[in-house]
Amino acid sequence: MSEEADDPLADVPTDDVREALISWYEQDHRSFPWRETTEPYEILVSEVMSQQTQLGRVVDAWRAFLDRWPTAADLAAADRADVVGFWTDHSLGYNNRAKYLHEAAQQVQTEFDGQFPDDPDGLSELMGVGPYTANAVASFAFNNGDAVVDTNVKRVLYRAFDVPDDDAAFERAATALLPPGESRVWNNAIMELGGVACEQTPSCDEADCPWREWCSAYASGDFTAPDVPTQPEFEGSRRQMRGRVVSVLKEYDELPLDKLGPRVRVDYVPEGEYGREWLRGLLSDLESDGLVTVADGSASLQR
Repeated sequence: MSEEADDPLADVPTDDVREALISWYEQDHRSFPWRETTEPYEILVSEVMSQQTQLGRVVDAWRAFLDRWPTAADLAAADRADVVGFWTDHSLGYNNRAKYLHEAAQQVQTEFDGQFPDDPDGLSELMGVGPYTANAVASFAFNNGDAVVDTNVKRVLYRAFDVPDDDAAFERAATALLPPGESRVWNNAIMELGGVACEQTPSCDEADCPWREWCSAYASGDFTAPDVPTQPEFEGSRRQMRGRVVSVLKEYDELPLDKLGPRVRVDYVPEGEYGREWLRGLLSDLESDGLVTVADGSASLQR
């Protein structure tokens, strides 16, 4: 089999596809405040907050976070307990992300002379910054990123151009489509396409999808796509309970488990379903994340 036959983009008019998507995005797209800045610190905060958190909860939290800690230097100088407490108060979940963001800000000050690295490799050296986040910040802050490949992008490529459900294939296709030197607008545009036109239930005509002319799924009516995990409900979730533990310990500093438990769940019963064993499980997770200390039957917040 020829290399061209293996390439799902072999017959795709790349220049036309690029021009159509960028034009569609620039004419109209969802307005998020982090799309109006190229400040890497502000973009990093938005990316970390957006991980597995609905964007509707992120906008107000992002603004409030930057009001309190406007720069990376401000965040680096903050008390970590205050940063984690903010995370909990704004129901952002996964409190270790707050810890890592705080540590990344400190790294920028101590290891990079207060200046953010401007490429994915350099940004990946920051605590808690994985390949996706590093590439997003490099793209949106410095226009110096590679092709972003998230679940939205995979869904679009799978449906539009029959790219196989394989990470390496998605990377190759996304890289081939990326216009040289335009990672900022392109990565925003293709993620927007997946977010508003090519969702799990597509809105091709309603969203005026710019790729209908070339899209295999639109032509066939088969909108099969790779499985996309759904965001678990936050209310009553383990994430929410972990956040309550941190919030309570921030107020009381240290508590015996049987005094902490009822403040986390009103139906806490020491020997019940939501009792000591359940609470120790939450505390074990938080201890592994470096957020709490458990000793002698009591729990306290690490500082």
